Amino acid sequence: MLADRWKGKRLTKPDDAVVKSDGSTGFSDNGAGIRGNCLGDKTLREMPFRVYRIDDTTGAMIIALDDMERPNGFCFSPDDRLRRVVDTPSVRRTTRVYDVAEDSKALRNGRLLVDATPGYTDGIRCDMQGDVWCGFSCGEGQDGVAVFAPDGEMIGRILLPERCAKVRFGGARRSRLFMTASQSVCVLYVEAQGVLGG
Repeated sequence: MLADRWKGKRLTKPDDAVVKSDGSTGFSDNGAGIRGNCLGDKTLREMPFRVYRIDDTTGAMIIALDDMERPNGFCFSPDDRLRRVVDTPSVRRTTRVYDVAEDSKALRNGRLLVDATPGYTDGIRCDMQGDVWCGFSCGEGQDGVAVFAPDGEMIGRILLPERCAKVRFGGARRSRLFMTASQSVCVLYVEAQGVLGG
């Protein structure tokens, strides 16, 4: 276990995690483990939902991001300079892009990349062209994976018969897309190549 508390207060269970090229681990803590007994233990939350970073050498943990209502999936750009982070609150569901600070710790200058409302994106991954592949949910005929260019324009869809929560590139060339849907794991070869590690 990498972490279960922040300054003595209990985390709510990491939802998404990514290992950056420098070896540090980032994870979102958004209540996934306290909303019910299926994924954890139903209880009251002790602090705000955030994104944290753990240094791989020292084990020190810091708050990387604390300006979202419910941070969810996230990924790094191919050059590690940008991080895209999904926010899945009850009303406006967005994906924002942040600059990674020069010390590679905090995230700054958040700006809108995608507004998925009334649907929402969940787990996301970036390919080597900077395009963002998102698990997407918005009902029949729209559930699956949505692909967005670096400027936020939707450039592709993979429709599935059920909502998709997480996506991940794998295989020898990182060109095999794994999609975890409500009751299935779907796999598809794509022309894109995923960013190493996330």
